[in-house]
Amino acid sequence: TSGETRLWSQDNFGEDLLLNVRDDNVYYWDATLGLANRATALSTQSGASDAPTTARQVLVSDTDRHVICLGANTLGTTAQDLLLVRWSDQENSIDWTPRVTNTAGDQKLSSGSEIITGIETRQQILIWTDSSLYSMRFVGPPFTFSFNLLANNVSVISPNAVTAIGDRVFWMDTENFFMFAGQIQ
Repeated sequence: TSGETRLWSQDNFGEDLLLNVRDDNVYYWDATLGLANRATALSTQSGASDAPTTARQVLVSDTDRHVICLGANTLGTTAQDLLLVRWSDQENSIDWTPRVTNTAGDQKLSSGSEIITGIETRQQILIWTDSSLYSMRFVGPPFTFSFNLLANNVSVISPNAVTAIGDRVFWMDTENFFMFAGQIQ
């Protein structure tokens, strides 16, 4: 809608940069090409396989180096699923096709109607929907990530109303301020 602020998310993949306009395309900027070159759509990178063309937010899991898109388009379509979490193959930002030989995959969250935001902590990635809080943890093959519902009836007021400091995460919803350090307070 015309009254919404254009929000960007970005994260480093090594020396390169992944960028995403909320509910739009994911872009890749290659540092080896220099500052004069622009970021281009991740899906148009040479060798790209089923890379998302729409996402709500992009981030990189630092411990295992998967690129993660929250609220991404469903594999093989351009239709955005606001509860779908997709991730690339480990150490490979352009391979998003799930195979027996890689760790790419996806998971649809079961609670809520849309993902609002996500943030990486030292132990996990926390994902807020409009009604729940999830934990996403790297567990390795064959499942790659585990998803746990941490709480219902909790959300976040906006994509930018959350911050992580060490192992603590602070956020604001429509009525209260919260902290997560293993449990919600």
